[in-house]
Amino acid sequence: MYIYTVPNLLTVSRILACPVLGWSILQDNFYLATGLLVYAGLSDLVDGFLARRFNMRSVLGTILDPAADKTLMTTLTVTLTMKGLLPVSLATIIIGRDVLLSLSAFYIRYTSLPPPKTFARYWNFSIPSAEVRPTTISKFNTAAQLALMFGTTVAPIAPVYLSAHLPKIQLLVAATTIWSGLSYVFSKDAVRIVSEERDRQ
Repeated sequence: MYIYTVPNLLTVSRILACPVLGWSILQDNFYLATGLLVYAGLSDLVDGFLARRFNMRSVLGTILDPAADKTLMTTLTVTLTMKGLLPVSLATIIIGRDVLLSLSAFYIRYTSLPPPKTFARYWNFSIPSAEVRPTTISKFNTAAQLALMFGTTVAPIAPVYLSAHLPKIQLLVAATTIWSGLSYVFSKDAVRIVSEERDRQ
């Protein structure tokens, strides 16, 4: 199983860019913040294409990719809220759902890890245990969140009329964030236990 693939490295680069993104927003450098957001979006498209086109999918990639999305969303949510560009109530919904999903992911990793369950094996992602598959509404929610965060980040340097629909997008994001969180709880296809399938083979 390959871990150090180009898609995974691109995903890690998005995670590493998040502190710089947060700093640029807090420093009112929205041009740099916009550039980093564009990079994050393009690299996400490229790593997804490479993983599919050249069969570079990996269990680690199924963990890193959503982790990069969550890191990006959390960075944007916190810093934009600190600048007064996002409502605190919306930030609470977004971060609250992500915290609950992260805790669930840790629990699923532990319960699905083949024995012996040691600390070293837990963090050794070359040992597959479970794959988390994004639901349809979760993909839509991610797109809506990205659209909102991009629009909000660009708003200070863009014409005023481009910000007219941001309140409506905020309501859409709030609704789909709650819906997507529930979809992981009730969808049977959201999590696939890899270790059990390997045992049956």
